[in-house]
Amino acid sequence: MKRPESKPPSIARLRKHLNADALIDTVRRKFEKLPDPRSVCPRIELADVAMSAFAMFSLKDPSLLAFEKSLTARDHNLRSHYKIDNIPSDTTMREILDEVSPCTLRPAFRAVFSQLQRGKALESMTVLDGHYLLAMDATTYFSSAKLSSDACLQKTDSRTGKTTYQLQMMGAALVHPKVKEVIPLATEPICKEDGATKNDCERNAAKRFLEKFRTEHPHLKVIVTEDGLSPNGPHIDLLKSLDLRFILSVKPDDHVFLWDKVDEAVDRERAVEFDCPDPDDPKIHHYFRFVNGLPLNKSHQDPRINFLEYWQDSPKRTMSFSRVTDLPITRHNAYTIMRCGRAERRIENETFNTLKNQGYHFEHNYGPGKKHLSAAFATIMMLAFLVDQVQQLCCPLFRAAWKEIGSKRLLWESMRGLFREFELRSMRMIFEALLYGHKKPVPQINYDSS
Repeated sequence: MKRPESKPPSIARLRKHLNADALIDTVRRKFEKLPDPRSVCPRIELADVAMSAFAMFSLKDPSLLAFEKSLTARDHNLRSHYKIDNIPSDTTMREILDEVSPCTLRPAFRAVFSQLQRGKALESMTVLDGHYLLAMDATTYFSSAKLSSDACLQKTDSRTGKTTYQLQMMGAALVHPKVKEVIPLATEPICKEDGATKNDCERNAAKRFLEKFRTEHPHLKVIVTEDGLSPNGPHIDLLKSLDLRFILSVKPDDHVFLWDKVDEAVDRERAVEFDCPDPDDPKIHHYFRFVNGLPLNKSHQDPRINFLEYWQDSPKRTMSFSRVTDLPITRHNAYTIMRCGRAERRIENETFNTLKNQGYHFEHNYGPGKKHLSAAFATIMMLAFLVDQVQQLCCPLFRAAWKEIGSKRLLWESMRGLFREFELRSMRMIFEALLYGHKKPVPQINYDSS
């Protein structure tokens, strides 16, 4: 492929702190400060072990074995790109990361987030008077009928008596109705703690996550959006105590008392109803009904919540849903609140499904270990996903290479190929090679007949 004489200015000029090499350096610096749980003098530094796992997820290797098999072909690039002095074997990586609590990895997420704030890259993701939209949901990252650890949740089928061992996490990401990229945050494991006899649960994990989030981001204006398990009195009290606004999904079967109050408001003409065409597609029509100042349920009547019911009519389908929020609803903001409520699905579609289907191998069973292995791998994978999403949002070179290759899966495969075959000093050189072409050196052969 012929290299152009000059690069387009928008691609040649990368953002100083928001390109792949700068972000990897940020992660490396935070890993160097990880508390080492080992009591003896280590042969391999913990930062090298954690960075090797990060490199595996960054390069989208399908397994630890695949990562280890290709080490001899690319150890130079691992040292130059990821600053890894000693590359661990897969067994060593498992043994060491099993001792690493995932909560100690949180500062790396915070550091990348600070780079985004510093570069004012998140300003386009604000909604409703400068708030960020935080979508939360739980997902399973380890499941086995044979392998288990003391941290595993136990799910027993009442019909067959078969027990499945699982590990889950509470995931969260900043999302926006009009922005495809998501900004994932540090996850909260859902697992048994030391000595616990009962399963952990999504509600407890959400509480832990939100308390840690508010400690790390004390002044960030946030609207939390969650699924139908979240709208209950204690959870709403928690959100309010942490100065977090909310837009939560509600369903009639789960909130009969609330729907009765909505019907009463309609009968008394307290409900506001209106409709409008879609601003982008005249074939779609939106219908709204909202009531402010209702009790959530019979036992939790204060503080009051605001109720929004929505229907969409289009040639392809008709859909409806309902949300409760502490934001006052008006005719002017009902459409935006509806869009923000629908954006809750991005934690599933653009986060968990991307990790499962676009080369991250989220459902690959790395083994539960004895303590934290599976959770540590899941957390580092999410960190690699965060770095990729920041590049997708902020790096024109990454976007241009992605467009040139055509798909994410092919992009990752092409990156691994260059990483394995050539000594390239930086990730920037890899993306430029993908975009402009890379001339493979001709092997030098000795034809001396003697």
